[in-house]
Amino acid sequence: MTDTVVVFNPVSGLDADEVRAALATAGLHDVQWVETTKEDPGTNAARAAVEAGASLVVACGGDGTVMACVSAVAGSDVPLAVIPAGTGNLLARNFKIDRTLAGAAEIAVQGVRRRIDVGMLGEERFAIMAGIGFDAQMLKDAPRQLKDKVGWLAYVISGVRTAKSSPAARFTLTFDDGRTVRRRGRGVLVGNVGELQAGLPVLPGAVPDDGVFEIGLLAAQSPLEWVGLLVRLVFRRTPRKAQLEVFTAARVEITVDRALPLQLDGDVRPSTKTFTAEVLPSSLLLCVPVDEPAPAEEVDEGEAVVSGKAAGSIPSA
Repeated sequence: MTDTVVVFNPVSGLDADEVRAALATAGLHDVQWVETTKEDPGTNAARAAVEAGASLVVACGGDGTVMACVSAVAGSDVPLAVIPAGTGNLLARNFKIDRTLAGAAEIAVQGVRRRIDVGMLGEERFAIMAGIGFDAQMLKDAPRQLKDKVGWLAYVISGVRTAKSSPAARFTLTFDDGRTVRRRGRGVLVGNVGELQAGLPVLPGAVPDDGVFEIGLLAAQSPLEWVGLLVRLVFRRTPRKAQLEVFTAARVEITVDRALPLQLDGDVRPSTKTFTAEVLPSSLLLCVPVDEPAPAEEVDEGEAVVSGKAAGSIPSA
């Protein structure tokens, strides 16, 4: 097989010929092209690439395609590059990956390889955030037609509707150090990094390579509390405990008194009453821009970052 495998979602809105041209311009001419299907959103294709010894996997699509590739690539030494499509693009947004074809393709070839943590939830993996309740319902209810017209504002509109219609639930959170907390709230976020759609820093203390999650309980109840939370997030101010209560742990088990929607990296899953998330430290090698801040020391262009330290050269295209 070739060194580079491209996992392409044909319904993502990306043009296959334009993606091929952008990759060729960046220096990737001989690639293996695999399209996702309804049966395989990318996991099997990316896993086969890893097993066959690929030196690079490129995920071309929206959050679902990227998360499927993360699930397959995590735990290996194969770098993952992202060419984002759609409205969410949580991984690309959080790591400042260019949303243009030319820019994203250049990062795939010339960017820094950075080791980041990955969250494990059963057989699936997530690189950004898992959430149950409010945020998953917001994502689920955002109409595709509206997303196509106004982009991320569709999530704001959906969020307002969800805030009005979604009653509070009772959550029990059990952490790896033995702590158990019980709270009423609208949802729980388990963050490896902290930004949601529109760049809102919901969990600004989350660091992608520190071996722990930031876990946020959305405690806001009244419309006034929701407005206050949004204002504080927009202006980068710490939310009040009555709006958002934050915990830190490497593992958390979450139980709810009724089934609520679940999302992983922006991809909605069936409703559930319980799930367990655990950190897999430094398990994903991600292609990021050269100027993306490293956690410890500065690295030169063309070097990989593994847990904040330079770790060899980028494979040649």
